[in-house]
Amino acid sequence: MTTRSPMHQQIDTLPDLVRAVAQPFDESARRSFSFEVCTGVKRIYLVGCGDSYHASYGAELAFHQLAGIQAQALSSLSFSRYTVGYLPPTGPLTNLVITVSVSGVVSRTIEAAALARKAGATAIALTGTAGSPLAQTAESTFLTTVPPLPDEMRGMVVPGVRSYLASQVALYSAAIRIGEVRGHLTTAAADQLRAELRGLADVLAATITACEPLVKEWAAKWPTATAFDFVAGGPLFGAAMFSAAKLLEATGEPSMAQETEEWTHLQYFVSQPTPTILLNAAGFDSDRMAELARAAQSISRPVVAVVPEGEQAISQFVDAVWPIKGKVRECFLPLVASIPGELLAAERAAMLGTAYFRNFEGGRTVPWSKEGASRIRDSHMIDEVLR
Repeated sequence: MTTRSPMHQQIDTLPDLVRAVAQPFDESARRSFSFEVCTGVKRIYLVGCGDSYHASYGAELAFHQLAGIQAQALSSLSFSRYTVGYLPPTGPLTNLVITVSVSGVVSRTIEAAALARKAGATAIALTGTAGSPLAQTAESTFLTTVPPLPDEMRGMVVPGVRSYLASQVALYSAAIRIGEVRGHLTTAAADQLRAELRGLADVLAATITACEPLVKEWAAKWPTATAFDFVAGGPLFGAAMFSAAKLLEATGEPSMAQETEEWTHLQYFVSQPTPTILLNAAGFDSDRMAELARAAQSISRPVVAVVPEGEQAISQFVDAVWPIKGKVRECFLPLVASIPGELLAAERAAMLGTAYFRNFEGGRTVPWSKEGASRIRDSHMIDEVLR
């Protein structure tokens, strides 16, 4: 009988989940992204809502670097209502839209797939649910079904960490597949990247082990915190958004993600000493993050850095480091850098005794909608391309 919270238990499953899905997802990517699609594409749009959008944002750099293709991550509403009507008219197969929804029932993402096809783009559904409305709407399906949880964990209503990780692995697999077919990657380079992706299971396991006691210690040091900031740039901004989302879902505490440069323009002036978690790969923007950390320290912000173990430029200006235990290329790092935020959400919920998702109260149940105020699955969908 475990005493670990349901969210901790799901975090514990993530290393084995990578081991279980890396090969099947690679095979699914090979089936889903044909030679014609891979060689014809000139632009890729990664589209989703919530966790699926966060995963898409985190994968943008992987498509740039590994597929050699211009890619843009957009929320489903931004794409369907404000972007799809302006896709470059460069011919068949040149605009590829990967719509991400594990459930395959999110109205806005289904709308995005339908309108993408009407605009002449190729729409591929990345979903874990075969036969879902999204799968039926898109031209083809990149199936990303994950193995079931152990019997004792089924039925738990927990902030989603497994589906987010699965979407990331799938998107990275797609980037590698497209890059290899296009000749941007040699077969040897593509196989090395696939091996790296599988190897992230060990990095995840080591990072969970290293960070959990540190996160527990610092979560207890912030008993009166009224809000949390997660700060990052580049692909890790996706992990920052996801981390903030998990804390909101697990505890209801106000949490937000802010882009590195924007924090220095805005959050620097917040009057409350908000705990601030910095995510950085020691990569392209590390010099700016070091400046930010020093500024945050100078105004007495409680600051923690999620950085590769041994990083020094940023770490010298923070109160604590929650380390990434292992070498990970920057475009893959969102898969691991979200772990400390997940652990913080799990620890805060356990410490505060809060119910995940506030038991779906707080306005989610209203008399005018069977799905509640959020209406994620039954929101009205438009059927024409807006310009």
